Amino acid sequence: MKDFRPIVLVIGMLLTTLAVGMCVPAAVDAYVGNPDWQVFAAAAGVTCFIGVTMTLTSRAGDTRFTVRQAFLLTTLSWIVLTMFAALPFTFSVLNLSYTDAFFEAMSGITTTGSTVITGLDTAPPGILLWRAILQWLGGIGIIIMAIAVLPMLRVGGMQMFRVEAFETEGKALPRAAHISAVLSVIYVVLTMIWAVALWLAGLGGFDAVAHAMTTIATGGFSTHDKSIGAFDSALVDAIITLGIIVGALPFLLYFKALQGEVRSLTRDSQVRGFFAIVSVIVLISAGWLWLNNEVAPLQALRFASFNVLSIITGTGYSTSHFDAWGSFAMPVFLFIMVIGGCAGSTTCGIKIFRFQVLYSAARSQLHHLLQPHGVFIPYYNRRPVPEEVITSVLGFFFLYGVSLALLAVALGLLGLDFVTAVSGATTAISNVGPGLGPVIGPAGTFQTLPDSAKWLLSGGMLLGRLELFTVFVLFTRSFWRG
Repeated sequence: MKDFRPIVLVIGMLLTTLAVGMCVPAAVDAYVGNPDWQVFAAAAGVTCFIGVTMTLTSRAGDTRFTVRQAFLLTTLSWIVLTMFAALPFTFSVLNLSYTDAFFEAMSGITTTGSTVITGLDTAPPGILLWRAILQWLGGIGIIIMAIAVLPMLRVGGMQMFRVEAFETEGKALPRAAHISAVLSVIYVVLTMIWAVALWLAGLGGFDAVAHAMTTIATGGFSTHDKSIGAFDSALVDAIITLGIIVGALPFLLYFKALQGEVRSLTRDSQVRGFFAIVSVIVLISAGWLWLNNEVAPLQALRFASFNVLSIITGTGYSTSHFDAWGSFAMPVFLFIMVIGGCAGSTTCGIKIFRFQVLYSAARSQLHHLLQPHGVFIPYYNRRPVPEEVITSVLGFFFLYGVSLALLAVALGLLGLDFVTAVSGATTAISNVGPGLGPVIGPAGTFQTLPDSAKWLLSGGMLLGRLELFTVFVLFTRSFWRG
């Protein structure tokens, strides 16, 4: 791989888009008279200058991407965007170190939701809006990557979701651009609908917009230290819970629904599996709260449904300190952190379809053990699962487990206690947000962790968001030999 111009070109365009995004909180701060508008304006100027320079100097030559270039672009774009997105945090009135600023920006762009900022209730509006914008941009970026990039790269079984139109020679790019544009419009419209709904539910205009952006993106950044619990409203909880569900479903199915295939939403195996898993865990958790914590049945169902959905999808909002629900809650929430939502959504984690593929493969293997001469084929979504996909999914599970274990051990070596190290590693690689325990739980932040731990966790967020293989392939010799 000798020609880096296509990579530089796209990163330059993304930086230019990021600079435009910085102008929004700059305008908000200028309107309320907060001096941070100058920080956002300067950061936007620097980011725009570098972005435009990269774009103009890389326009010549062939702009078609090879697979190696696509791998490198995917990882570099997230890192470079985070580096520049951290600038407003560093020079704002919050006066964060660059380590903290990078952590916060990475948490935003990867829609993780972990934070090092305290005093959100009194923080400048520009910073609060910038956090929401980062998660919102990261959400649509993940959707497009999951539809157009990861299936092409055959990452972790994502080739199961390859859009056939993308494979047609000469029509791939226009078709991909068209579908991405439609999905972006759907994303914007859903955000607007939830902003209006939250405003009608009693939230101020600023809070409604910020939380709508981070709800549809399943990101979890709030404008209050107590997260959604600050509003103490069952109606707000219900609206955000529904928004989390919408963000957790495959956005390509919304596209199909607009084309008249409305039943695709109910026939999809991922969707049915997602609702089945969530329903079981919510009912068990609500029953536990009712019987062991003496919470009224409806209140228990409200808390359980909101917090379980928030954690399983990686949103990271909280309405109560679920790590204080008792001994049952800790292992349950640690387990559901890794599950995730549907592929092609804004959610994180392992994803429902990978569990379904492995279940189907294991079921076929069991039948084969009982009837050695029989032919048993694993199916997913009423289609046979290729051996290549099963191997890819198995490889993903292996890398996921090894990465989580190594990150937890590394955090432990830095002096973090067992619960903080394990839940911190899990919440980072699964892009969930809060961990467990008093330090990084729903009532805490990552501020007190050592800088080295924050850099490790930032790396974990990147790994999880880019589906592991996309990053690890860059560290193989064969990648650079081509």
